[in-house]
Amino acid sequence: MQILIYGIGGVGGYFGGMIANAGYDVSMIGRGKHLEAIQQNGLFIESIKGDFKVVPKIATDDLKNVSSPDLVILGVKSWQLKDAATALKAIIKEDTIVLPLQNGAGNVEQLLQVLPKKNVIAGLCRIVSFIESPGKIKHASFEPEIIFGEIDNSQSKRIHSVKEIFDRSGIQNTIPEEIELEVWKKFLFIVTISGIGGLTRVPIGKIRESDYLFDLMQKTAREIVEVANAKKIPLTLEHVKRVFETIANQPFQTTASTQRDLMDGRPSELENFNGFIVQEGARLGIPTPVNKFIYECLLPMEQKALNL
Repeated sequence: MQILIYGIGGVGGYFGGMIANAGYDVSMIGRGKHLEAIQQNGLFIESIKGDFKVVPKIATDDLKNVSSPDLVILGVKSWQLKDAATALKAIIKEDTIVLPLQNGAGNVEQLLQVLPKKNVIAGLCRIVSFIESPGKIKHASFEPEIIFGEIDNSQSKRIHSVKEIFDRSGIQNTIPEEIELEVWKKFLFIVTISGIGGLTRVPIGKIRESDYLFDLMQKTAREIVEVANAKKIPLTLEHVKRVFETIANQPFQTTASTQRDLMDGRPSELENFNGFIVQEGARLGIPTPVNKFIYECLLPMEQKALNL
């Protein structure tokens, strides 16, 4: 099977590395000094589960150098999905499977604006990993997991063929009964912590110490649930409770990737996180004042990063 990892940062680099390490035919799309280092010396994974190094079949920034893949794993940011999908149109086959792993609740919808529905499945991942230096991915915490499935939750043959790849690669994975609900559960967690982290510029431990900020996170989460329910997604306050149990157990110095992007002046997933809730709330008639406050306060930084 020809497997393409499109985006080889913390997520794509780790999971792509695991799949390549299992002996699969893996090509990687990347850019900049990180790509150059991989082309010269391979990809090094430093992981709490054990370190290893792989040499992908191809590491390039040009899809013309890549064979038509059977499986594409998208490791780019959610705001890059449409551009990635547009580029992939030139090389995907009738039966190519495209799996997004981004944080965000509207990723499948973005892909379906560009790619045929028959090519797209849904997914998310749980991992804390990042590019530590060019050519090196550091997996710092969490048991890495990929959760994925058909958009209609059917138990298709191709879904189980993807599961077999993950199983053989030593990647914990789950095919849930309701993939959309799982996507929103992850979205609930990441949006609840990301925006406030971007505003305060402090780790989760400091945010937890403030009653005011903790309450603000609670309100952020409840607005997300209300928007989800209006979209017929069965998120509940029980899911909010579990999110805050996870937040309570995060290491003191934990920061979210979107928070780090905002702090470093890079384009972030703000538009796809708090911005998405504000947009969907307005469309559905659901008030989202806390998410709107966070979004509008962070928007000037986002526009600066995007040179708007």
